[in-house]
Amino acid sequence: MKESKKATIINPIDEDKITENPHSLPYAHTVGGVEIKPIDKGKVKGRAVKAMYKQTDMQLGQIKQQIELLAQQAQKIQDRIMISEQVYNAEMNFEPLIGFTYHLYERSNGNYVLSMVAPEEWGAKPPYKFIATVELLSDHTWDVLEMGNKEEK
Repeated sequence: MKESKKATIINPIDEDKITENPHSLPYAHTVGGVEIKPIDKGKVKGRAVKAMYKQTDMQLGQIKQQIELLAQQAQKIQDRIMISEQVYNAEMNFEPLIGFTYHLYERSNGNYVLSMVAPEEWGAKPPYKFIATVELLSDHTWDVLEMGNKEEK
């Protein structure tokens, strides 16, 4: 009968560097394991803050464009009011109809005249200064289709 000899195996790895539960280690325990690095919280917060500023700047830019558009629309309405007042204060010898185009002129004495005659239809020497070509809208305001040259007198 053979004598059973118990072979003593000596582990060449330092006992401080081995574990029975490798899943609980804060680092990879095999050569092919995923590298685990501690999170740099300052970098993470810095990227998050940068992204937040980029996003909010973009949204503020969109709101600024919307405000500018609203201001332009308000200015157009103010212009319609101004031209509508000029038209309604003008001399007109006919009843204007909704959807039709008319022409506003200024006489040399400063009074306004609404006419069906276009500026180019007067010939070489129009009798009045051309102010605007307008169209009567259904809300009884006037839409400016073409403005005259303000420098003419």
